[in-house]
Amino acid sequence: MTTSASSSPPARTDSNAAAGWFRATPVFLAFLAMGFGDATGPFVSLAKQQFHLSNFSAQFIAFTGFIMFGLLSVPMGVFQGKVGKATVLRLGLAIMLCGVLLPAVGGLGSYPLFLLAVLLLGAGATTLQVAGNPLMRDVSAAGMYSRNLSLGQFVKAIGSLSGPLIPVLAARYWGLSWHVIFPIFSVALALTLAVSLGLRAPRAAVATDAPPTTLASCLKLLSNGYVAAMVLGIFLYVGAEVCMSSNIPLYLEQHFHVNLTRTGLLGTGLFFAALTLGRFSGGVILNWMKPHRFFLLTCLVSLIGFAGVLMPSPLEAAAGFFLAGLGFANIFPLVFSIAIDAMPEASNELAGLMVTAIVGAAFLPPLMGWVADRVHSMQAGFLVPLAAIGYLTWLAASRHLRPKRAA
Repeated sequence: MTTSASSSPPARTDSNAAAGWFRATPVFLAFLAMGFGDATGPFVSLAKQQFHLSNFSAQFIAFTGFIMFGLLSVPMGVFQGKVGKATVLRLGLAIMLCGVLLPAVGGLGSYPLFLLAVLLLGAGATTLQVAGNPLMRDVSAAGMYSRNLSLGQFVKAIGSLSGPLIPVLAARYWGLSWHVIFPIFSVALALTLAVSLGLRAPRAAVATDAPPTTLASCLKLLSNGYVAAMVLGIFLYVGAEVCMSSNIPLYLEQHFHVNLTRTGLLGTGLFFAALTLGRFSGGVILNWMKPHRFFLLTCLVSLIGFAGVLMPSPLEAAAGFFLAGLGFANIFPLVFSIAIDAMPEASNELAGLMVTAIVGAAFLPPLMGWVADRVHSMQAGFLVPLAAIGYLTWLAASRHLRPKRAA
């Protein structure tokens, strides 16, 4: 049977379009909340200073939040099959709210309490990813899923930027501690949770004859070559993104002797600015370009960006990082939405598997560091994310790769 979405969006009246945006509003707000989970990155240096931690102990902060993607994604996908995506979305918001309320109300008197807050923040972000990505399809008009998911990732990027920006602004302009981020996140999450109580997926989007989602059904789906290829694509993409964002400062310092205080703006700042701009632009471009074609285009732009990174000039390298960020921006939502549009009957299983694949960020950066150490060149280390994007380019160009369904 044919289950994929139509390749071009049907004509819609203004009232239907307005209703679609209104229905999707709680999901877009949930994507903003997802971005709060990325605050674990800035927390590393802030908590290291406050709790006088070693480098290893400080890095354990990010690991504590990130490991939840590997532990919770598939179980949440199974649970979602029983209770529905909207319920799991609200659960994720509630878990994140509990996490930020701990330091907001009880303070940060101990490192174990802070780790518990980070753990809950990561668990909530994982739950929101499992529910929010496929739920966006349910609340989107026909043919608009890829566009709305790219816009959702743009909104998430705004939430991600709040992690490093709020502490800096609070200290510079109001003389406040970085702890102010927790009450701000608490208010935002409470409001989002309240709005989500009115969320209702359209009746037509609910498959009443679909088999129940189980752990076995999730694992069995991996035997489908199409699913395995798309899940691997998520694994490699997220790993490549973290490779770029975490190693840009080291690369510019080692190869061009750029001061690290400038690197944040010249390198990592350019990359994240490009991600944010690219995700917004992707939401616009997908109004008229088919997702499969845009997927290939974004991969090619990423490869051109890598070519700039390997150039001998710091200006060319900075331009390369920016161009790579533009290309990277829409790969995750495109892979996710293309897979679910191809197999909507397995959306819960796919969501669990693909969110689990976010653990790729735990494996590719160490591999990149190992390569750089072996050949004594950070530039050579960038061959690791380059190879990951090479695979994704092959995936985007592979017309023979199709989902396989039981007869």
